[in-house]
Amino acid sequence: MTNNFSSSAQSHTWKEILSEGTVWQQVLEELSASTVIDSILAQGHKRREWIFVGCGTSYYLAESAAYSWTLLTGQPARALPGSEVLLFSKIVQAEGADLQAVVISRSGKTSEAVRAATALRKDLKVPTIGITCAENSELQKECDITIVLASADEQSMVMTRSFTSMLIALQYLAARQIENAAFIADLWKMAEEFAPRIPSISQQMQEFVSTRSFADYVFLGQGACYGLAREAALKVMEMSCSYSQFFHTLEFRHGPKAIVTPETCLTFFLGDATQETEAEVLGEMKEMGGVTMAICNRATDKLRWASDLLVEYNFAGNELALLAGFVVPCQLLGFFTGTQKGLNPDCPKNLTRVVMLE
Repeated sequence: MTNNFSSSAQSHTWKEILSEGTVWQQVLEELSASTVIDSILAQGHKRREWIFVGCGTSYYLAESAAYSWTLLTGQPARALPGSEVLLFSKIVQAEGADLQAVVISRSGKTSEAVRAATALRKDLKVPTIGITCAENSELQKECDITIVLASADEQSMVMTRSFTSMLIALQYLAARQIENAAFIADLWKMAEEFAPRIPSISQQMQEFVSTRSFADYVFLGQGACYGLAREAALKVMEMSCSYSQFFHTLEFRHGPKAIVTPETCLTFFLGDATQETEAEVLGEMKEMGGVTMAICNRATDKLRWASDLLVEYNFAGNELALLAGFVVPCQLLGFFTGTQKGLNPDCPKNLTRVVMLE
């Protein structure tokens, strides 16, 4: 493990994961000074429903962003893959004038995302906001207005800090929409507190991976954490070529638990308000022989007892501000599992940095 990791410690992926807390602070500083945010608020403040569109990681980001939007603003919001917008445009229900679309793409080049933005704006007459990490992209050309987070861009193929930074940016936008200064302060506080914690979380995850080998990885979450569970499963799949799955936590009881063995690693994203109920599932999986990992804000004694690995934040602010921080341990899980297998995290098998169609 040590030799494999040492050879990958200079990888772009590793450096970009370690930079996340610092980059989040840069992103928040840029957003606070951005005139683009003011323009978006002027354009979209009367919109009653928001849709968030992305592909792959950006779609899972869209799911957590949509939940965040509704929880923070009270407005209805939903997430759609770019392919659904293109193939089943009627589900957008664009007849009303109160719909606002947000299209997400790290590179701003992903074909389905760019085409979805074009279809929304030109064909369906839905105003579009783009969010990307690349300057002067095709997405920017196709959207009415675009947030560009250049400081969060990456050289690696796998999305890490771009995912978390764009999620924070959309949460920031939601808070600005309703003038929730307290939540914005919590985003700042979370970023500042998280930056120095990444090395210790990394050490914790490296030690966990170095003594275990799994045949199956399962990621479980409810609400805004379900999108994180899907993204976590993808990170482990991409970086380590491992078999991984995702479910709503309580849904895992209804059939999927049949797969649980001592070779199954089950990761739970646990909210404070839902922890008691979700921890019951974790305890059941532990009794079935599964290896359990819990990622939460505050853990009960019962949860500590049932978890083989516990990542606990003890954050004093709004727990929703922790979403970006919740996914980082799973980025590290994918990284260390891949390096243990001797894989290069910067060059995942069969992947390209951008999916572009002819």
